[in-house]
Amino acid sequence: MNANSTVSVMVEGGGDQVVAHVGLHALGAFADRLNVGELLSARIAARGPRPPLHDRGKVLVQAMLMLAGGGESCSDIERLRSQPTLFGAVASDSTLYRSVRALDAVTLAGLWQAMAQARRRVWRRSSATTGKAPVVLDLDASLVDIHSENKEGTAPNYKRGFGFSPMFCFADATGEALAGLLRPGNATANSMSDQLAVLDAAVAQLPERIAAGHHRGDEPRRVRRAVEVRADSAGGSARLASEFRARNIGFSVVARTNPQVQAAISRAVNDSDRWAPSATQSGGE
Repeated sequence: MNANSTVSVMVEGGGDQVVAHVGLHALGAFADRLNVGELLSARIAARGPRPPLHDRGKVLVQAMLMLAGGGESCSDIERLRSQPTLFGAVASDSTLYRSVRALDAVTLAGLWQAMAQARRRVWRRSSATTGKAPVVLDLDASLVDIHSENKEGTAPNYKRGFGFSPMFCFADATGEALAGLLRPGNATANSMSDQLAVLDAAVAQLPERIAAGHHRGDEPRRVRRAVEVRADSAGGSARLASEFRARNIGFSVVARTNPQVQAAISRAVNDSDRWAPSATQSGGE
């Protein structure tokens, strides 16, 4: 089946017509060049004697395009269905809903592996991710407000809102969301188990050359490229720091102020051995 999310088009200057969502077409064409639809489709087992009308990998890629365009629900797939010249035959909202609901844990793990495979191709050729500089990961929770109390898994949050509080891990160099964990709104931002689950999932998304040595218990000698984690005060835990060290991962976290921290800073102020010059972008002090 054809797993491409877009139709091949030719762009010419001087036309007098306007085409909506052409930016999403460019994004979809990029995904097609990476064979994302085929990679995803290969991880989804057939559920009937005949292949589905819409390739499931293609359905998921077009769902990504819909979300990138600001869509929020399955019904927003109509934005792509209204442009068959750009996206061809697009699944209906009910087909998209059934496709997502049919994804079990095993299939979902395979889809993450497919995305990691596509990511390797991009990172290998991007100046933002090649080289020897440390790979910086940002670990943080986020609040997502939902205006309905009937949604599964929603709960009040500490900012008097209502909805979800997913945990994410982003790649600083590219802004990619490498991993995420769906959580109710009342989930705590400093849950160490959630933070480590998302971090381990993010490391699994990195190319093997970068991820080597950064799994829990790996020998430091296996590390081929440094990985560092940044977190706000939710990551300011000695136990969490020890877990980072167990993965040979550096860390930069915000510590909550307390008498012990303030005393340590006060001792360091007049100790020249604890200070190093700060370098500007040009290399000067």
